[in-house]
Amino acid sequence: MPQPRWISRSTLVVAGLFAAAALTACGSDTSPAPTGSSSSTTGSATATSAGKTTSAPTTTLEISDASATQLCDMIRPELSNWRVQGPTLGRIGLNALVHEWALRNGGINGHVLADKAMIDRITTKSCADVHQQAIEALELPDLASGIAF
Repeated sequence: MPQPRWISRSTLVVAGLFAAAALTACGSDTSPAPTGSSSSTTGSATATSAGKTTSAPTTTLEISDASATQLCDMIRPELSNWRVQGPTLGRIGLNALVHEWALRNGGINGHVLADKAMIDRITTKSCADVHQQAIEALELPDLASGIAF
């Protein structure tokens, strides 16, 4: 059955983001983590118990060279769109793109949200030119600043 014309790819991406957020919030993500050892990231989770805030390190996440290249390849063609759309719409596009990439790579959205700077580390290492152009087009100090949920 064909999709109605009003359902676009971006609509499906946004729906997927909400589904991923729900899975992450519920802690029911059972997807395996991507393999490889191109880039490793760590983050920390904060928990509040009886009014006290504690910080617990999360596990190290290994991002393969293929996954890093995939992220760069997803960002590269969007650069011209972000320049034309402007930083406000471009930031929405970046957010959707990063979460789509995370879903494709084992549903690691929770890791990305816990350590948004991992996107900067991955792109700086794998495609520094794309990283810099994205920062300029989106008028951000770093890509992590453009990731909202």
